[in-house]
Amino acid sequence: MSHRPRKRFGQHFLHDPGVIARIVAAIDPRPGDRLVEIGPGSGAITADLLRCAGRLDVVELDRDLVGPLQARFAHLGELRVHQGDALKVELCALGGMYDPLRLVGNLPYNVSTPLLFRFLDQRGCVRDMHFMLQKEVVARMAAEPGGKEYGRLSVMLQVHCTVTRLFDIGPGAFTPPPKVDSSLVRLIPFGSPPWPIDDPQRFARLVADAFSQRRKTLRNALKQRFDARMFDRAGIDPGTRAEQLAPADFVRLANSG
Repeated sequence: MSHRPRKRFGQHFLHDPGVIARIVAAIDPRPGDRLVEIGPGSGAITADLLRCAGRLDVVELDRDLVGPLQARFAHLGELRVHQGDALKVELCALGGMYDPLRLVGNLPYNVSTPLLFRFLDQRGCVRDMHFMLQKEVVARMAAEPGGKEYGRLSVMLQVHCTVTRLFDIGPGAFTPPPKVDSSLVRLIPFGSPPWPIDDPQRFARLVADAFSQRRKTLRNALKQRFDARMFDRAGIDPGTRAEQLAPADFVRLANSG
């Protein structure tokens, strides 16, 4: 399918057969899976997903790609193409409580974080997610406490799902080649939250404030909006820094307010 990647959509089309095969193997699509591909682009993995599952929903922002996708792949199975912005699509309407979605995609680097949070908001109807993202973003997503890569994104994802960095993908696997390396990451939402959050908005504010000035202790980073007594109630030393707390510690701290 001949289509020039568009910079304004952040398009980098995957073309390397070896990488494509490795990605599909990691996803391991099965007959009957309710797969949703975000941003299929030129359809590098679309055919394999549709052939294996027998049905596939794709969400594509570029309206010029919708017709070619239908023409090229519809004969392989039940293909439904939704033209629109994945930030606005109600994913749960594509599946159901007993038909959880499997999200797949090569996410545009310029909106990858908003997309991740949007998908997390709909995690109740999602079984798993496999995304290609900028390598350094995946490193932050999967980072453990104590390192410089561990931050707000790590905490906000890891309280809701397991995050596994699978493998790296070089720029040459894409057209045009991006200026950075990519990685494939797997996210599996928890069936029931291991650390229930009493007030999600308060939790999100606390995590954002804690990491806004990383060199500050939690006491100083949180003093503007949070009660100092909550440290005692949570059993957390206010002299520590944000990167030293595990996701469960942040939940305990937010719930103690």
